[in-house]
Parts: sequence; C-alpha cells; structure tokens
Amino acid sequence: MLIPSIDLQGGRIVQLVQGERLALATDDFDGWIARFARFPDVQLIDLDAAKNAGDNDALVRELCGRLPCRVGGGVRTIERAQALLEAGARKVIFGSSLFRSGAVNIGFAEELSRQISPERLIAAVDARGGQVAIDGWRTRLPITPVEAIRALEPFFGEFLFTNVDVEGLMQGIDRDAIRAVRDATSRGVTAAGGVTTQEEVDWLDGLRVNAVAGMAIYTGRLKI
Repeated sequence: MLIPSIDLQGGRIVQLVQGERLALATDDFDGWIARFARFPDVQLIDLDAAKNAGDNDALVRELCGRLPCRVGGGVRTIERAQALLEAGARKVIFGSSLFRSGAVNIGFAEELSRQISPERLIAAVDARGGQVAIDGWRTRLPITPVEAIRALEPFFGEFLFTNVDVEGLMQGIDRDAIRAVRDATSRGVTAAGGVTTQEEVDWLDGLRVNAVAGMAIYTGRLKI
C-alpha cells in the first residue's frame, strides 16, 4: 500500500533532503488534502516538534479531522500520544523516545503498550549508515535497526523504517536493508526513504511492506 506523507515545518507542508535541506514548501493544504483524500492512510509528521523547534499543533489537529492520519514528530510521552488519538489520529508514531543511553528503552515501551493498544502504536526505527539514528537523525546509536526491532516487537503493532541515507534523494530504495527489517519481525512494516517509482511500491507490496512517499509525489515523479 502506498502511504503519502505530509511533513510540517513552520506552518507549511515541506519536503527536506535527508532531513536537512529544504527542497520544497507549499501552503496549498486544501489541494493536497483533496489529492490524498482517497488514501486509507496518510503519514503526518511535525518536523518542528521532532526537532524541539516549536510545533504545528493546530495544523495537526485540523489535518487529523480531514484525513486518516498516522501522526509522528515529537511524540515523547503517553499523554501526548493520547491527546493525538483524541484529536483524531488513527495511530501515533514514537521514535527517539524509545531509546535511552544508547539502547532500547524497554521500560518505556512496556508502559506504552499497557496504556495504549499496540495496534495504535508505531515504532519509528530510522537508520543512518546501518545504525539507528535519533534526535532528528543527528545521533547514531551503536545498535542496528534489526536489533532495535527485535527488542521492540512485543510492544508495537507496526514498525516504520526510514533509511536516512536515501531519504529525499529520489534515487531508489535500499532493498537489502528493507528485506532485513521485514525478516526481523512478524509485525506490520512500513518503509520510507527513497521511494520513487511504482515498481518500488509494487516490490514492497510483494514483500508485505507499505511504502511511504513524499518527495516523489510532490514533484510529480510518482503519479497518484
């Protein structure tokens, strides 16, 4: 399944290259909402909240009321996750808060699964250079995505795997890395980073992996 992404920064929809360089920005919320309305799932990420640089809460709430959103970016507490679910988010995405002192924060993951149904929880495991990357992809940990996913599997219904090395470049996906993640868990898997063509979406679907696309959609490279 193809899942379009909406990344928010400074009150606009943006696309960044590898999480850093601004490549595209638009205020055409109504236009993109209309284009994404037929999709059963839309990924909504608050980049400002993820980087501790403010937030786009009002926009997040509005979009959750108009689209079937899975929401991430700066979700660090159970209270924040519950507030997003009450605002209309279908699922919430946790990332950096799942790691502490260079390792998986098992205690926090356990508490999350007790307070919120695992089926509404997505663990974001981002990779840079083959290692888990946190804090807006600025910090690399001495663990691999496969190791992180195996540790978190009991507590989450789905994993979001983003390969930062190819994020926003529209040069294709890292198939070996995605296959390793798929083989590491029986839970649902969604892949992001480098998704550019329909052939890649179809290949991922054959692997039982959902595809998140952003740059390729906004530039018209991937037709929807």
